[in-house]
Amino acid sequence: MIKTIKYMPLLGISLICAAAAFAQPAAIPTERNIWLEVHKRQIAKAGQNGADIMFVGDSITAGWDTNGAKVWARHMAPRRAANFGISGDKTEHVLWRLQNGALSEKIRPKVVVLMIGTNNILRDDAQGIADGISAIIKEIHLRAPSAKVLLMGIFPRSEKPDAANRGKVAAVNKIISQFENGRDVAYLDIGGKFIQPDGTINREIMYDFLHLTHAGYQLWADAIDDKLSALLE
Repeated sequence: MIKTIKYMPLLGISLICAAAAFAQPAAIPTERNIWLEVHKRQIAKAGQNGADIMFVGDSITAGWDTNGAKVWARHMAPRRAANFGISGDKTEHVLWRLQNGALSEKIRPKVVVLMIGTNNILRDDAQGIADGISAIIKEIHLRAPSAKVLLMGIFPRSEKPDAANRGKVAAVNKIISQFENGRDVAYLDIGGKFIQPDGTINREIMYDFLHLTHAGYQLWADAIDDKLSALLE
């Protein structure tokens, strides 16, 4: 009996450690100190102005404020859209932001446009990235139960079609496409619009074969226009 009492705590610790070891880092909420002020400004702006549409993602989404600013002004601003894109974010960082103010009583969007995962490509496998995206969708519905999610397929990256990154992106998109449920999650993959007939990516669309130019943001806006209208209804 004495031995049982002595070793049970150790067994419990071992089980906890084992569970942590097998947890997908892409699905563990993680803070980034370098963007806390940006995070706070985004919350304050959306809380003051309101947000019927919420764009959430990494630098590609953040680029709506720079290369995509004119397109945003025409297509998104009139719909009361808020930009919650932060450069460098992985899925776990978006998850932390949603849990820490990005969704609240003051910020309850009707539609969340989610495009995240490209920064996880070099670290995580396809299933791990998909698990992180799944965790984000669950968090959105937990904190904004009436919101609908427009889940974007991860955009293609790298100039050539045989790049390893292209294969990883396609594998993730194949998994997350199954998250569409006909109710509150819609999936849309517009990656083909950024690719030339020979499979390459044109710098006029993605200046570094990852981030969008003005023309790239126009393609994105045009591609989701009808879908956004339908989800907002």
